[in-house]
Amino acid sequence: MDVHRDISPALLECGVDHPGMRARLHHLVLDCPDPQDLARFYAQLLDQPVTYDSADFVVVSADDRTSGLAFQRAPEHRPPTWPSPAVPQQMHLDVMVEDVDAARGDVVRLGATLLEGDVYADPAGHPFCLIRRPHWAAPLT
Repeated sequence: MDVHRDISPALLECGVDHPGMRARLHHLVLDCPDPQDLARFYAQLLDQPVTYDSADFVVVSADDRTSGLAFQRAPEHRPPTWPSPAVPQQMHLDVMVEDVDAARGDVVRLGATLLEGDVYADPAGHPFCLIRRPHWAAPLT
């Protein structure tokens, strides 16, 4: 039995040797003490609207039918202490920009804190990196 017969050549080229289940990312959810505040930060940073807002859960995405970032209230949230491993980062975002140098001041004005190099912390302490748009990605408008 050929287990690869139903797998697209593109998946095989990427090293995927099984079809897996049918799934799609819904949202990346970040714990934080104030979902509305952190959602405002990311809405401005990513130039996307808040598409869902309740007292304990807020979503930022291109529209109300697109996956995006979600923020849920976690009163006991402890911000990561990157680069110190005392409180691990658990995850971070890579935020694509056309010009990293030009974006530095913008993210600080929005409320980010410079940690080191091109690594910042959002207002709730989650690390994120500014990265230059790769050549394969569509230009940012």
